[in-house]
Amino acid sequence: MNQKNKVFIATSLDGYIADRNGEIDWLLSLPNPENDDMGYKEFIAQIDALIMGRNTFEVVCGFDTWYYEKHVFVLSNSMTEIPANFRDKATLVKGNLNDILDEIHEKGYHNLYIDGGKTIQSFLKEDRIDEMIITLIPYLLGGGISLFGDLTKTLEFEAVDTKIFLNTIVQNHFVRKR
Repeated sequence: MNQKNKVFIATSLDGYIADRNGEIDWLLSLPNPENDDMGYKEFIAQIDALIMGRNTFEVVCGFDTWYYEKHVFVLSNSMTEIPANFRDKATLVKGNLNDILDEIHEKGYHNLYIDGGKTIQSFLKEDRIDEMIITLIPYLLGGGISLFGDLTKTLEFEAVDTKIFLNTIVQNHFVRKR
C-alpha cells in the first residue's frame, strides 16, 4: 500500500509558522481578491486524514468553523482526552511515532497531512515526511515558532514545482529524495 506523509504549510520568509506570541494573524493580512485557496483543495483531496499536535489542535478548536472534512488525529502525550464537542472529528494518539503510524494505517488512513511545528519536526527527525508544500508569506517576523528544528542527519528534497500567487506569495513543492 502506498503511504505518504505530506506537509502543506505557510511560513514567513525567515521560516516561522507563528509569531513571538504564537499568533498567526499575519498569515491572513495579505489581500486575496480572488479568494484563491493556493492549491489547498487539490492537496486535501489526496489526503485520507490529518495528524496534528496538541498546540495546533487547540488553535483550530478556537476557530469559528471546523475546517476539516477529513478525520484528525491529535498527537499528544500530555492531553488525556479530546474535548466532547470534537470527539466525532478527532482522535487522540500518543506514544512512539512509528507505532502511531502503524495504528493509523491499520484503520485505512494512508495519505496523511502532517500539521503543526513540533509534529512536523518530529516526523522529520524520524525521516517520515515524503512531500512538503511550503508557502512563503513575504514577512520577516524576526522570531517565533520555527517550522524546522535540529535534525540528526541531512534530509535531501527535490523541488518539483514553484508557483507565485498574487505577485507576492511563493509556494514551493518538495519531494523527499530516497
